[in-house]
Amino acid sequence: MPLEFLKRRGRDGDRSAPPPAAIPEDTSAQEYLLKLYYAGKSSEGVRLKAGPRALAELPSMLAGLATDEIEVIDPLPIEFSQASPQIIRPSEAMQWVNAHHGHSPVARHCIYVLESIDAIDLAFDTLACGLLDGEVDTSGYPDYNAIVGGVASHWDEATGDMLVRAVVGWGGRGVRGDTDRTAGRLLGGLFQNILASQYALGVVPLDRPVPASGRGGLVCAHCGFASAHDRAFYCPKCGMRLLRG
Repeated sequence: MPLEFLKRRGRDGDRSAPPPAAIPEDTSAQEYLLKLYYAGKSSEGVRLKAGPRALAELPSMLAGLATDEIEVIDPLPIEFSQASPQIIRPSEAMQWVNAHHGHSPVARHCIYVLESIDAIDLAFDTLACGLLDGEVDTSGYPDYNAIVGGVASHWDEATGDMLVRAVVGWGGRGVRGDTDRTAGRLLGGLFQNILASQYALGVVPLDRPVPASGRGGLVCAHCGFASAHDRAFYCPKCGMRLLRG
């Protein structure tokens, strides 16, 4: 018995090790993809006679088109001059959040979309906006195929008149096929409402203001707004002429 036992152990020890498993040339991987699509439209500009009453009329230009509450977004003061809805720039994104956290979900979504596609510039523009088409989710934010927007205005540095244009935007995780056509119809309706204003003076080519290279504009003596544009002659918020020493 002992000899047989030793023979079996010797026979087992002589067995060769199994060959190593072949390494595959291609690695199996799970793929992830997120497509974000934002789009918008803007109309020609309409010149409105200068004055605070013209500014107060902006929300009424969304009458019959906005499906929910209309909100007015004022130009940003100088302390938020670097605000940007780009999360890859944390300091600018934090300024943006601090500047707009008090707005409704619809208004925040609206300015996020329109600023992301460079359709508005809140260093100069005053925006009256709301939900124009579509639904909101349970937290109050518009769906990807909802259309938001309204009218954006800024003050003409040459004459002091107010220049107003219609602007709409939409998008997110996908897009619906007929959204572009619906947005065009809504843009036309907004533009007609602007032209129907009692202060409208006619359609003009619209050149958006160019930000100055410096920082630290004047403080408006009328409303106390600190302009971020150091070459501005008119307050971006109330339209009053800025007093220079």
